[in-house]
Amino acid sequence: MTISTLDPDHLDRTVRPQDDLFRHANGVWLRETVIPDDRPLTGSFTALRDASELAVRTIIEDAAGADEGSADPVGAKLGVLYADFMDTDRIEAEGAAPIVPLLERIAAIRTVEELVDLSAGLTRSGVQGLVAPYVSNDAGNPERYLLHLYQSGLGLPDESYYREEGFAETRDRYRDLLAALFGLVATDDPVGAADRVFALETRLAAWSMGSVERRDPQKTYNLVQHDDVAGFSGHLVPWLRIVTDEPHQSAELVVNQPDFVRGLDAALAAEDLGTWREWLVSRVLLHASDFLDERFVDAAFAFYGTHLAGTPRLKDRWKRGVALVEGAMGEAIGQRYVERHFPATHKAAMLELVGNLIAAYESSITGLTWMTDATRARALEKLAQFTTKIGYPDKWIDYGPLEVLPSDLYGNALRAAEFEHRRQLDKLGQPIDRGAWLMTPQTVNAYYMPTMNEIVFPAAILQPPFFDIEADDAVNYGAIGAVIGHEIGHGFDDKGSQFDGTGRLHNWWSEDDRTAFDALTGRLVAQYAALEPSEVPGRTVNGELTLSENIGDLGGLGISYRAYLLSLGGAEAPVIDGLTGAQRFFLSWATCWQQKIRPEEATRRLTVDPHSPNEFRCNQVVRNLDEFHEAFGVGVQDGLWLTPEERVRIW
Repeated sequence: MTISTLDPDHLDRTVRPQDDLFRHANGVWLRETVIPDDRPLTGSFTALRDASELAVRTIIEDAAGADEGSADPVGAKLGVLYADFMDTDRIEAEGAAPIVPLLERIAAIRTVEELVDLSAGLTRSGVQGLVAPYVSNDAGNPERYLLHLYQSGLGLPDESYYREEGFAETRDRYRDLLAALFGLVATDDPVGAADRVFALETRLAAWSMGSVERRDPQKTYNLVQHDDVAGFSGHLVPWLRIVTDEPHQSAELVVNQPDFVRGLDAALAAEDLGTWREWLVSRVLLHASDFLDERFVDAAFAFYGTHLAGTPRLKDRWKRGVALVEGAMGEAIGQRYVERHFPATHKAAMLELVGNLIAAYESSITGLTWMTDATRARALEKLAQFTTKIGYPDKWIDYGPLEVLPSDLYGNALRAAEFEHRRQLDKLGQPIDRGAWLMTPQTVNAYYMPTMNEIVFPAAILQPPFFDIEADDAVNYGAIGAVIGHEIGHGFDDKGSQFDGTGRLHNWWSEDDRTAFDALTGRLVAQYAALEPSEVPGRTVNGELTLSENIGDLGGLGISYRAYLLSLGGAEAPVIDGLTGAQRFFLSWATCWQQKIRPEEATRRLTVDPHSPNEFRCNQVVRNLDEFHEAFGVGVQDGLWLTPEERVRIW
């Protein structure tokens, strides 16, 4: 095609692409755009999410006209759940009443065993618990499902928030939030309760694995016999019985962070039971705050929304209602979304793109100079075993058994979580469901799952600026092509490369090849660790935390450019609006990362987000590509110049 969807008038001519591609492509937008008061950032992704959100709202409101006796009882549940959330008069009149029965049950606890039992029951209903259970493929044997246990119990975003000096104010604000919530339920000593809960969380944080360690699949894969669980924690045995109903659906489970479980067990034995009761009350309050009256909503938002993310104003209630319904019945909405918004032609076009990306990866891996033939053969074998999912699942979740009752908002939220918990547990002992999705079709995102060796692209991301079926190939390959390449690249990043083509956590590398790979990725870590986002000068990117995503970006863009050339079939790319095919390709990439972000949110993401800031997902990636230097004639005098010796190319 020869129609470019890039608008030359949007380019910032005061910034040269050779110096700053991100601001050359997005500078006009950056100057003219104001972040809406109800969000921490805005950009290309949020624009698509806004469109998806509006589409979902229409779907829900249309469903609200149905009833349980209609031809669409599941649609009726969507409408009831949404209407329940929008009934602010009833919610304000009820106040804290919906959680009083839970608070009374907590107050009646007299032993640690009773506390563990009640916490386990609440975990099933979505309330944060002592440990977070989930069901997934066994990394050591991906042909079976196992229960996994993940560290939990903290109200701050990460264990580092409890110890780093830079977060001292955040710790104070968090204690203020806890005190405010305790005060709303007439706690005798709300400030003291907040201090005790925070001290307990600080103890749990000291046992928690850090964000970089959690990225290591070897460290988090700890296979344990059910019969040996007591060796980690005597308290975990009865907890498991309640969380899973039947603890021996499998003889084994995975404990992701054993040190945390041991530390938790010690804290259950040593800490005052009254403090543990207060901690469990705080979990209920934090979980329920969005479903109660404005006092609870405003207190939670003041901390999590304004302090942590810098957002001045709470989202409109309808947006929060849409999020609630999506969280509870996401695929029911997704089925309707696909019918209305995803043409079959998009799937066929995406499959062609994926085919070219796979072929480009095959060509690139075949020509790698740092990899030996034996490891190369295994890499190509893994590539050939990739599975691609596009748009939506072939089989939808059945929400028929989910009970949704009018005028019972918090009860509906608990039952929806219990429904999903039970649905996950039902996988144990069953064959792997290779048709299951981890995202809904209306989600603007994509993912790679290492234990399934699959790449997945929901319908909602297959729109401009990422994908336009009418667009010039250069634009599509620079956008959705690079996204496809990014997800394939996760199969060969520092984490994904530890899994073979069947999804098994298995070393298929020679020692020399792994050493060469680590040397290349180490150089990438150093590059990113020196970068300071413009929003928070003085703070730098964590090159280790973001390594997987940086490898995905770098490999994805480089391989997508190779795939773009393959798509031309040897023909010369046309010049459109004065831009060569290569220039349109890289400008399309830059447009995808269009974003403005508040300093508070930028700080939070630097701490917990495995993705680099958007400006570096654009600029630092292209600096490493010879093709970018050639496309724009980048020289030693230019801001994005990187000497050939410093450029990193892994795949």
